[in-house]
Amino acid sequence: MEKLAQLAADNFLNKGFSCSESVVMAAAELGIVPDELVSVATSFSGGMGSGCLCGAIAGSQIVLGYLNGKYKTNTARAMAKEFVEEFKKSHKATCCRVLTAGFDFHSKERKQHCVNMVQNCSDILEKMLERKEAGV
Repeated sequence: MEKLAQLAADNFLNKGFSCSESVVMAAAELGIVPDELVSVATSFSGGMGSGCLCGAIAGSQIVLGYLNGKYKTNTARAMAKEFVEEFKKSHKATCCRVLTAGFDFHSKERKQHCVNMVQNCSDILEKMLERKEAGV
């Protein structure tokens, strides 16, 4: 279960990927999605450049949409909602600006704080994908 989170955290802390890219890249490394999706995730970093939606959430949503969107199972919207509800249980908000309040954008402290979001989103995503695969 923690495999996706470990890969995503390593991508974020050590390989130069942003929050959104890290989650998508980890899914690509596990063969869940094609690695071309990493480029799609780039524009979702740092709250889509505006501090809005957390990039780790956006990266997770990209994976969910790719696997469950229109022309596939068409369950992506329901899964997106479930994902956000699960994330909010721990973090109360989904806005990058709110989640990172008090941190300088380029600081080591913010990066350490954000890796928790990357790992948490990856854990939620992996659990959801496992349940879906198991038919639960």
